[in-house]
Amino acid sequence: MSSKFLAELSSDYEKLFETELGYDVIIYAGDEPNIKEIHAHSNILCIRSQYFRSAFSNEWAEKRDGKFILRKPNISPHLFNIILRFIYCGNIELKNLQGPEVLKLLIAVDELNIQQLITYIQEYLIKHQTEFLHQNPTGILEPVYRHETFTDLCDFYLEKICEEPKILFDSDKFIDLKAPLLEMLIKRDDLNMEEIEIWEGLLKWCFSQQNVINDPTKWNFFYKVYCYKEILPQDLIHNLLEFHIVPDMKPKTNVMSSRRPKLDSTLIESRHISLFSSWIDKKGSSHYNNKIPYEFKLLYRSDRDGFNAASFHRNCDNKGATIWVAKIKGTAQLIGGYNPLDWGGDCWKSIIDSFLFHITDEKNISTAKLGYVNNSNATYAIRCRSDKGPHMGIPERFMVENYEVFQVIKK
Repeated sequence: MSSKFLAELSSDYEKLFETELGYDVIIYAGDEPNIKEIHAHSNILCIRSQYFRSAFSNEWAEKRDGKFILRKPNISPHLFNIILRFIYCGNIELKNLQGPEVLKLLIAVDELNIQQLITYIQEYLIKHQTEFLHQNPTGILEPVYRHETFTDLCDFYLEKICEEPKILFDSDKFIDLKAPLLEMLIKRDDLNMEEIEIWEGLLKWCFSQQNVINDPTKWNFFYKVYCYKEILPQDLIHNLLEFHIVPDMKPKTNVMSSRRPKLDSTLIESRHISLFSSWIDKKGSSHYNNKIPYEFKLLYRSDRDGFNAASFHRNCDNKGATIWVAKIKGTAQLIGGYNPLDWGGDCWKSIIDSFLFHITDEKNISTAKLGYVNNSNATYAIRCRSDKGPHMGIPERFMVENYEVFQVIKK
């Protein structure tokens, strides 16, 4: 019954918003030539947002004929109406908005300090608008990076860029990226590029800032590296010159590989490793976006080594901490768990640091759900049986298509 009354209350407030009965606020939304006058009620706006409480205070308020006047040229009338409808009745519909409009809406609700929508819109963009990043990566990264409250969205977009750097580095707008954001990106340990590719991208960006013509046909050692000897370590320049000039000289400088090492898996990708590492140390899901403190070594793959308990134990027993990941048959779901001990023996093992997880969309780590062992049940956290594979309380209804087990090694 209470939910019915809440629905009726929401409907009544929506009618109040639409009829404008007794309004005492005039909002001028949008800029010339698209300014629109919108009417609202100060009491409702103030109770829903600290921004409006400050805007209508004696110190800041502009009044005319007993009505508050608010001018917001940076927020379109359409978006302001969406925000006001949410303020009045708690309803919002985003599916009819394109990605750029949703981002503008997010920036607007951040300015108006409507906390519930800041979180909700970020989650919506992460879940439904991932292709948006491909369309205009710099135009999205810049405003998201500038807003401190957009942490979840910023972390998600940066992870996507690090996984697929070509989204940004091959974009025509890459040269428009601001220097602090570019510096932060090229310092990340999870940027999935070869060092020479990062250097070439940096050169392209630098050339554009100085209006220097970029001619890739001249990109040999001299034009790529030696020209910049003043800013590079002298021993590096000496070793590189020696390598290029002296016949049969082997390089003395360690050649760095891709920052994100290749992962031997058919089920998960590098972004899952960042997630698992954060969970193992009981940190936030995006804690280890950069320096990952663990190596994940594949011990067992069911479709390669045999889908049976004997194969599992032959490969995984007495290997210390492991994490296993299983694909649910006919779905995009992943389930798995972390065993900080080992799989040897026939017994229950007690531990408070183990956990289970469920990822409903293997391509989207934001769909992950995590559960640590309950302290009161820690005695029965891990069940080791020689006639079973990993046994940590996964329901029988899950039909596993394939699963992998990784040894977790502290670096």
